[in-house]
Amino acid sequence: MINLSTTNLDRLDSRVATPGYDRSKVTAGIVHFGVGGFHRAHQAMYLDDLMSQGKALDWGIVGVGVMPNDRRMHAALAAQDYLYTLVVKHPDGQYDARVIGSLVGYLFAPDAPNTVIERMADPAIRIVSLTVTEGGYNFHPVTGEFNFANTDVRYDLEHPEKSRTAFGLITEALNRRRQRGIPPFTIMSCDNIQGNGEVAHKMFVAFARQRDAELGEWVDQNVAFPNSMVDRITPVTTSSDIKDLNERFGIDDRWPVVCEPFTQWVLEDRFVDGRPPFEAAGVQVVEDVEPYELMKLRLLNASHQALCYFGYLSGYRYAHEVCQDALFVDFLLAYMENEGTPTLAEVPGVDLADYRRTLIERFANPEIKDTLARLCAESSDRIPKWLLPVIRHQLQSGGEMHRAAAVVASWARYVEGKDEAGEAIAVVDPLKDSLMAIAAENQNNPTAFIENRELFGDLVDNERFRNAYLDALNRLHTDGARATVDALVND
Repeated sequence: MINLSTTNLDRLDSRVATPGYDRSKVTAGIVHFGVGGFHRAHQAMYLDDLMSQGKALDWGIVGVGVMPNDRRMHAALAAQDYLYTLVVKHPDGQYDARVIGSLVGYLFAPDAPNTVIERMADPAIRIVSLTVTEGGYNFHPVTGEFNFANTDVRYDLEHPEKSRTAFGLITEALNRRRQRGIPPFTIMSCDNIQGNGEVAHKMFVAFARQRDAELGEWVDQNVAFPNSMVDRITPVTTSSDIKDLNERFGIDDRWPVVCEPFTQWVLEDRFVDGRPPFEAAGVQVVEDVEPYELMKLRLLNASHQALCYFGYLSGYRYAHEVCQDALFVDFLLAYMENEGTPTLAEVPGVDLADYRRTLIERFANPEIKDTLARLCAESSDRIPKWLLPVIRHQLQSGGEMHRAAAVVASWARYVEGKDEAGEAIAVVDPLKDSLMAIAAENQNNPTAFIENRELFGDLVDNERFRNAYLDALNRLHTDGARATVDALVND
């Protein structure tokens, strides 16, 4: 078994692709917050592709971790020269392994916030990118306004040189660039949020203005925040993935990444200080990202929510198990065709019927082993952004939305904390305690869950939605999840 490192690249199995460029010539041009599996299977891979073409060698990535758990990632990557293995798992059982070399450093912000700030203040850094999850943007799920009650945010406003959050660190770096006469960098969001660039713009400007009105105005007028749509199913790396990499390819990698073959990145061409030639790596650089992002959010992401709670309650534990069940496939296709798709405008260059079929094929890939627990996590961040807009659109237009309402009911049933066999469900959500307390009242007060106006706004007041939700929740309690799905498909 060979430890992954720069000096050992030539010793790796010949089936493993390695960086086709001299990494000693790669210099940093991007600082990235949130170096998780998705970033390493997506943005970092695209940069690695460009570097293998002899391009973008001045766009190496320096990762930044701000959360306590990021310390492990820092240690793992530093021990192997910031290299890692990307394993693409094909549905037929074929595995393709390649070593990614575009990551050239990693900083753990809690240990050295000023080092992180100064790295971004360096004129060589022209893009700061983000994959910090939906919850990382610190906005209220209903009002969309910045949450200044956050303890770490308040600390950052008072101690900018010792910031704890991405907002504090990035804003202080912009402040120093402004003071030193250095052009600002572009802030590039790669998170699954509708209008992610616009959301980032609003949140960073709000934070900067709260700190200093003039700084906030400068950020508003001078920093670019391109929108993007990103897509690649990337499940959490497991100990089995690490062992499998050892056995198949003889590589000892502390934290490899596994993903599906499909990948897509649609990016708005709005940058203030240059960008890599992303087009050469297959990125779709466009003027308007919205049609693509709505397609993904309302078909792929919302369908993940449609399958995960019903699937889990029915006894499944992996997405591919659910999507190899004809009943669930019929349910998902009916949601996508009759509820999700009617909310979309034309998507240039995309056949939506083909896209829907492709999604089912991707979900059904047995090699990915994407857990339903992962898809069920963080739902209070996901449902309001991915599914509720479909419901609201369909209510306004008079279209079908009973399947989407049933998905909300399946979430409410899931958060009760026990499956149909009486086994405890490990609910993972920033609002776990309050949601579970509300869901405990589902049987006594069936509308309790959707009375949470912080998440659902006024939807509980809509009779069509309320009736569809109550019908599904009642079936879930009396007949079970599979029978509820059957009724949704066949009634």
